[in-house]
Amino acid sequence: MIAATPFVGKILSSVNHHLGEGPMYDPATDTAWWLNIIDCELVELQLASGKRTVHKLPAMGSVVARVDGERQVLATENGLYLRETATGRLTLVTPIEDDRTDMRSNDGRVHPCGALWYGTMKKGQEGRKGAGSIYHVAGGVVTKIFPEISIPNGICFSPDGTVGYFVDTMENHYMRVPLDPLTGLPTAEPQIFVDASTESGGIDGSVCDAEGFVWNAHWDAGQVRRYSPNGELMAIYSVPSKLTTCPAFIGKNADRLLVTSAAEGLDAEALKSDPQAGFTYDLGITVKGAFEPAYRL
Repeated sequence: MIAATPFVGKILSSVNHHLGEGPMYDPATDTAWWLNIIDCELVELQLASGKRTVHKLPAMGSVVARVDGERQVLATENGLYLRETATGRLTLVTPIEDDRTDMRSNDGRVHPCGALWYGTMKKGQEGRKGAGSIYHVAGGVVTKIFPEISIPNGICFSPDGTVGYFVDTMENHYMRVPLDPLTGLPTAEPQIFVDASTESGGIDGSVCDAEGFVWNAHWDAGQVRRYSPNGELMAIYSVPSKLTTCPAFIGKNADRLLVTSAAEGLDAEALKSDPQAGFTYDLGITVKGAFEPAYRL
């Protein structure tokens, strides 16, 4: 394991989110968005002014994606909601597992073609093993592409859309799968990209940069790791919060990296040793990122 680079960034949000996740940046408005899953919150942060707004949701949401200048789509425990950005009005447009009150959504990301991948998992620890799935959603058509997933994470795509990545964090085998770039659907069986099954912590959310390198938040390690397209560990960056969850490229040139984190499961005593748990950060390094594609309804 290579040495970790000390944190040189800054705090973007000093709130102890129970489970910060699913960050996304809208370059048209210079606004970062992310979810606080357990508390059913959508967080909006205007980067230039630092103004932070919290929008309450009717369900646990885990992914936010831009549709156009007026609308977003949210992946939630009930399926996909269409959200009007100006008013906050929500419309359930694609129900998915909405009859399963024991399930919720987790990690997800939009493929370059405009399709959305996102995963589902059990809300509680009991019965979590193999209970979830990863779905492909495009134009309202829902396809279950990977069943029997316990904790879906690490979803991201190569810049040309020919490769997808995902992980079941309970297993910690980060997978790489060939895709049809026109549809975002798998064309062959997935193979192991990174085997972290013997490590402590877990592979959490990821994003792929303009050069095809994967930036991954490593849960319970306080780290973001950068992997080459062949799975070689290239760099490790420290984060002040141990429970790091997901990165996203931000800034007018997509050259900065936002990282969310969590305070899930930490009692008052544990928070004393990890007081910034749940904070959101700018990693403070220059990256060659790419803006997220818009979701295609």
